[in-house]
Amino acid sequence: MTPPVPGTAPSLLEPLALYGAGFAADPHGHYLTLRAQGPLARVRIAPDVDAMLVTDYHAAVDLLRDTETFTKDPRAWQARVPADSPVLPVLGHRPTALFTDGAVHARYRDAINDTLALIEPHLLRAEVARVAQRLIAGFSATGTGDLIAQYARGLPLHVFTASFGVAPEDTERVVRGTAGMMDPMADATAAYDELVGVVTALVAERRRRPGRDLTTYLLAHPAGLDDDETVRQITLIMSAGHDPTTNLIGNALLRMLSDTGYGGSLHGGAMTAHEAVNEVLWRDPPLANMGAHFPRHDTEFHGVPLRAGQLVLVSFAAANTQSPPSFTDPAVRSGDGAHLAWSTGPHRCPAKQPALLMAMTAIEQLTSQLCDLELAVEPDALVWRPGPFHRAPAHLPVRFTPLDAVPEPAGPNV
Repeated sequence: MTPPVPGTAPSLLEPLALYGAGFAADPHGHYLTLRAQGPLARVRIAPDVDAMLVTDYHAAVDLLRDTETFTKDPRAWQARVPADSPVLPVLGHRPTALFTDGAVHARYRDAINDTLALIEPHLLRAEVARVAQRLIAGFSATGTGDLIAQYARGLPLHVFTASFGVAPEDTERVVRGTAGMMDPMADATAAYDELVGVVTALVAERRRRPGRDLTTYLLAHPAGLDDDETVRQITLIMSAGHDPTTNLIGNALLRMLSDTGYGGSLHGGAMTAHEAVNEVLWRDPPLANMGAHFPRHDTEFHGVPLRAGQLVLVSFAAANTQSPPSFTDPAVRSGDGAHLAWSTGPHRCPAKQPALLMAMTAIEQLTSQLCDLELAVEPDALVWRPGPFHRAPAHLPVRFTPLDAVPEPAGPNV
């Protein structure tokens, strides 16, 4: 769908669709149209499912920090959504830190924070390097590859599954489950059910036989999570960690490969992995539209009336790419203190540091091994994954000088 001309707000009966090939191909054109309607605009995120989308930076910050006016509990909204809606596996209620408030949220959040704190950075870096080199060895001798399918998609989940003690034979089921939750072309409910099935069996096994992994620690945490609560926190960590980290790696690699300073190749270029990741977090954050909140009662927010239980989403991408000088100033954009890619407030992403370390290490490993990588197609020919929540190329085809087999390093698991 082609967005309307900016400044000509569509009718209230015609919310702008944030799914399908049109939005995937030109999200920033859609955001420009939506900004013309005010700080919040009406959008459609799936057939028969509408939402209000916050596109203004200051309104987004206010929403994400306002625990008095808004709740994270979606159940009142969910009761009015078709049971087979493809967005429910992402937005539907579960007993996790993402969908709770107050003391319940604090209990879940403490368990997650303390579990993630066990990940030692140097061990994480070593594990990412080990997995990266194994994946690179799978296509480095061919001279061509798809950096999404053959690299970025598999790397985060192989690291996560090792950390939580998932059996190697179940890794691909976890990858399918986490990726399918965000894919409107797949059966998102079946994908989530597959992920839950793998983790449920893992938790039951660790309850009987504790191991040296994050699942065992989560079960033993003072929060006293029961088996279902443990399953739900693990599936949250995996799903919230896998797809965004995959997208961050893929988007940053695309940024490096398409940057004019590279001439379409990494050879002799000046952009570092850190610079590419920072640019992506500002302009094309891996989770473009998320941060679901629901008014506790009828209210007015930044001049826009909202109904109790109405779905309000935050466009991190639109908020980050507003055009006041303070946002476009390179001195401001050189750091990550102002962008909203990690959200803010009580539900700010708890895995920022592991995700950044994973993405940086993955990019550095790839570019050091395949130093003459270049895109195999023009950037304009790339196809982007459809869907309202993420921003990610479906494939990233590249060519390079073939290598002999890359040795796989020995090293401890995380």
